[in-house]
Amino acid sequence: MTIEISTPLTEEKVKELKAGDKVLLSGVLYTSRDAAHKRMVGELNKGGKLPFDVENNVIYYVGPAPAKEGEVIGSAGPTTSYRMDPYAPYLLDKGLKGMIGKGDRSREVIESMIKNKAVYFAAVGGAAALLADKIKKVDIIAYDDLGTEAVRKMEVEKLPLVVVIDCKGNNLYETEKNRYKKI
Repeated sequence: MTIEISTPLTEEKVKELKAGDKVLLSGVLYTSRDAAHKRMVGELNKGGKLPFDVENNVIYYVGPAPAKEGEVIGSAGPTTSYRMDPYAPYLLDKGLKGMIGKGDRSREVIESMIKNKAVYFAAVGGAAALLADKIKKVDIIAYDDLGTEAVRKMEVEKLPLVVVIDCKGNNLYETEKNRYKKI
């Protein structure tokens, strides 16, 4: 079964999601990678503001390719998430409810997800063109000097994802490795 959800990603919606759920996500989300994360957390540490309200929002770890003529965006596959791990707990404490990327997360991020009732989705690496087709609108909203790593506001329609770590800390990267070892 596939679950269709839309943003904002409230705590109530997050609590319904379980590791292993297939999701089609629609609505607004934001992009950010390590350079933008570092800048955002630096701003917070100086008493500044984030370029968007993270509360009940989702960040997609992506540095999209430039759009070809007639397209909204170029290929938009997920980047490896662990590079955002030093910064993710700060954003989760500010109300971030979802992250999209690929690869496992640190114990600190998972503990912060449990504390803040957040979820981590995986987008399929290698399917960047398919994922780009689900992105309907894109605007750079901050740090345009970072090029592909600028913060973008995206509108997506039925973006295919898998819940890999839910708000209780259930983690497919652990359970599926253990299951495979038993084969």
